[in-house]
Amino acid sequence: MKPAPFKYFAPANIAQAIEMLAADDQARPIAGGQSLVPMMNLRLARPSALIDLNRIPGLSDIRETGEVLCIGSMTRQATLLRSPLVRRLAPLMTDALAFVGHPPTRARGTIGGSIANADPAAELPVVMLALDADFVVRGSTGERVIPARDFSRGMFETSIREGEILTEIRVPSRQPLARHAFLELARRHGDFAIVSVGVNLTLNVDGKCEKARVVLGGVGPVPVRCAAVEAMLQNQPLNQVNFRAATDAIDPGMIEFESRGASRDYRLHVARVLLQRALESTSRSTDAKSV
Repeated sequence: MKPAPFKYFAPANIAQAIEMLAADDQARPIAGGQSLVPMMNLRLARPSALIDLNRIPGLSDIRETGEVLCIGSMTRQATLLRSPLVRRLAPLMTDALAFVGHPPTRARGTIGGSIANADPAAELPVVMLALDADFVVRGSTGERVIPARDFSRGMFETSIREGEILTEIRVPSRQPLARHAFLELARRHGDFAIVSVGVNLTLNVDGKCEKARVVLGGVGPVPVRCAAVEAMLQNQPLNQVNFRAATDAIDPGMIEFESRGASRDYRLHVARVLLQRALESTSRSTDAKSV
């Protein structure tokens, strides 16, 4: 199929893009287009106009500011995957990006496009929640910052308001003695996840878990933080007994999705298996000083 008719604009700067969006509430910004264009071809999305962000300077920078990794929303996924700075400051993101699509789609797809699309099975929204990221958006009324915990509101629905554009992602830099893991189950490598698990742990000098972030993807309309699992890991050493207790703490009520070949019971089983494996991998990891 072909998309419905639409207008096309290529603004030279972010102010022009915001002005164009304000002039037409049916217009949509387009980044890499790896999700939006197929949806348009299937007539699942029918924007009146596309506002192309690819020619706007300053939206694809990767830099360290203080103890924060700042990533422009138009940064290509392939660029992030190759970045030594991302690997050093946010290795969980690097690990997850290896599961995102395939080399051709990563070469075009952007971090901001994936996050703003808010697909419930996408990998990057899971990572952002596990990393306590912040999202910077700009609109006609100025700039505001949205914490990852408040960003996803439903399937393909975010807290970005009409006329706003996601411009930057801010991720706290990896702390010493931090551990991480990302795993997923998909029908084929590169497909969207049936279930994914992102784990981000910070240890104290005694080797006990000081801070835990455990997030599930693909189980409901938004990524889900597992508060009960995190509580089981808090102030505990990384060992098999505590891993089993944490895995058993996954609430079956978190599993909302059910589809042919992937029932709620199946997704719950997969989530527990992946979490067990992810936690075991954190216990084998080295700290930041030896990476």
